[in-house]
Amino acid sequence: MNWFGVTGEALAETLGLPQVAAYARVASSMDAAHELAAAGASAGTLVLAEEQTVGRGRGGRSWSSAPGRGIWMTLIERPRTTSGLDVLSLRVGLRLAPVLDRWANGAVQLKWPNDLYVDGRKLAGVLIEARWRGERAEWVAIGVGVNLVPPVEMPEAAGLDGADAHAVLAELVPALRAAAFAEGALTPAELVAFSARDYAAGRRLHEPYEGTARGISSAGELLVETANGIMLVRAGSLVLAAN
Repeated sequence: MNWFGVTGEALAETLGLPQVAAYARVASSMDAAHELAAAGASAGTLVLAEEQTVGRGRGGRSWSSAPGRGIWMTLIERPRTTSGLDVLSLRVGLRLAPVLDRWANGAVQLKWPNDLYVDGRKLAGVLIEARWRGERAEWVAIGVGVNLVPPVEMPEAAGLDGADAHAVLAELVPALRAAAFAEGALTPAELVAFSARDYAAGRRLHEPYEGTARGISSAGELLVETANGIMLVRAGSLVLAAN
């Protein structure tokens, strides 16, 4: 099987990974990764697809994954501890943003908890799913979708104009692996880095609370200033208030 004209075996060798499962078309790279992990796939196994027919994001929402128009991928990791899982989606975004800056038409911003934006339009999304045995995570699947060409039906989406899929992938993979290997809460340096790219900083919110976005905590919580004080949000979606 090939991905943009290159076999999975060749990609694995180039990227320094134990296995790359490359598909021209798959229902969901996330679901395929879970199947491989359940069958014993090693940490660092990567699933790539040129097209997903049932691509998905957080909360079961669909992700447009037209053939040849983006990088649709899921990386399998088997972390030693679970101490970094609560902030992994944010940590992945922090690692991916400077990589994607190179090809984006502007600085890549981070929208809590798992989206990357350019010039007010969504460029990429992150989806983290773990499978547990008791209190131990047997594996973590890190799903990433990056638009190379914005979906025609989504004018609010951004892309990486003229970017070569293989060149982008070669830099995304080590960034993902570095994020997965990190442990513990977000560091002060990571909080500063997030603040510099915070899409919602100082903006009025409609959800998860009516208020103003005031950054994130080291535990990855969204801070919202409301009439009743600062609220800490661990999960949910961030929706900006209408102007």
